[in-house]
Amino acid sequence: MAEKTIAVLTSGGDAPGMNAAIRAVVRTGIVKGFRVLGFMRGYNGLINGDYMEMNLRSVSDIIHRGGTMLYTARSPEFKTEEGIQKAIETCKENNIQGVVVVGGDGSFRGARDLSQRGINCIGIPGTIDNDIACSEYTIGFDTAVNTCMQAVDRIRDTAQSHDRCSVVEVMGNNTGHLALHSGIGCGATCILVPEVPYDLKKDVVGRILSYQGTGKKHFIIVVAEGTCNTNALAIQIQALTNIETRETVLGYIQRGGSPNAKDRVVASQMGFRAVELLAQNIGNRVIAMKDGKILDYDITEALGMQKPFEMDLYNMAHDISI
Repeated sequence: MAEKTIAVLTSGGDAPGMNAAIRAVVRTGIVKGFRVLGFMRGYNGLINGDYMEMNLRSVSDIIHRGGTMLYTARSPEFKTEEGIQKAIETCKENNIQGVVVVGGDGSFRGARDLSQRGINCIGIPGTIDNDIACSEYTIGFDTAVNTCMQAVDRIRDTAQSHDRCSVVEVMGNNTGHLALHSGIGCGATCILVPEVPYDLKKDVVGRILSYQGTGKKHFIIVVAEGTCNTNALAIQIQALTNIETRETVLGYIQRGGSPNAKDRVVASQMGFRAVELLAQNIGNRVIAMKDGKILDYDITEALGMQKPFEMDLYNMAHDISI
């Protein structure tokens, strides 16, 4: 009888904590009697049969490392029926009973496609954007928030030294969760997000001039990517306030770095739960966190959900940033 086998891969954008999730999947799988394969570079590895045999020592000393030891990539070929069939053939050749996919919505759509064709798949939400609708938290978010906050703290030092306004763009994939939390953490004057329309003269320039009247001389504007052109925004602010204004795009530093304790713990919990489901021959699920507890949803149901923006938190942020 062929040995029971499960696979794990990471797909889409990397996030701090993905290695902790891989570690949990591998070690839980081995404890439960599975052979565990780690597929390289997401679904490309599944299509091409590019994998490594995982054992207890394969995942030693990775829990503190950023990025993903299995590497990651986006796979246009996997969006085709031919690509999916190649992946299925790889699963059959290796007697794979289930696949754990760590990534975001796009990765989960791939897991759904495999599940619908008879391969049990479990999705684990890993993205710094925290934009997976079924889960209140995604692996990597808290580390990224702290990375943004620390970067803005440094930008503030020079903004204060020069009496400047700094416009700082953070990631988010057209969502404002990262901007909101990091903006609150660094005491931003304004937080601009795609979910909330704003009026430049009233909501940005008006606030700056009002606070200037109370003696404040330097300002931080945190902007989620996809909200506006931050360079143009900086030029407009300077023209309308006569305050020297500079733009900073934080970029990919937000994805890197050692994951903090929260991301290591949540990733471990989610990886453990994923293998528990596969051990019960359960697939087509997404692991999620709700009210601080780990649970799971049907993938199709999860992909159809909408994540509300935290308006109460957004309103609070503007009330206290005076």
